[in-house]
Amino acid sequence: MAVKIKLKRLGKIRQPHYRIVVADSRTRRDGRAIEEIGLYHPTYNPSRIEVDSERAQYWLSVGAQPTEPVLAILKLTGDWQKHKGLPAPAPLLQPATKEDKRASFDAFAKTLEGDDAKGEAITPKAKKTEKKADEAEAAAESTEA
Repeated sequence: MAVKIKLKRLGKIRQPHYRIVVADSRTRRDGRAIEEIGLYHPTYNPSRIEVDSERAQYWLSVGAQPTEPVLAILKLTGDWQKHKGLPAPAPLLQPATKEDKRASFDAFAKTLEGDDAKGEAITPKAKKTEKKADEAEAAAESTEA
């Protein structure tokens, strides 16, 4: 029996999330699985990836073949490199907290204070008084005629 590590799709239309499962290669995509070893939520920013590294290593060692999407996920988490004996990748990007965002915003605002930016518009305002004067003259000429 050939065993694959693949994604099992869950969720609503246009809101997918996946479970990383170990299943017989002949089962359908959302069919019965032998074991669930992780989660993948691509719609989150950044994507949420959780893999039980110990179980993934076990299944890779007994010959389970990952599909292409799962292989990409395992490379991101470093489980594939650990299985192959390669150096580990850089750690995954962690989501920024509100304090981090606020600090970066304050730093950016301080750089603008040195400039002559006062929060005013860059383009000059249109002169509406000339148009009104021209319209008044045209109206006066039409009444005189």
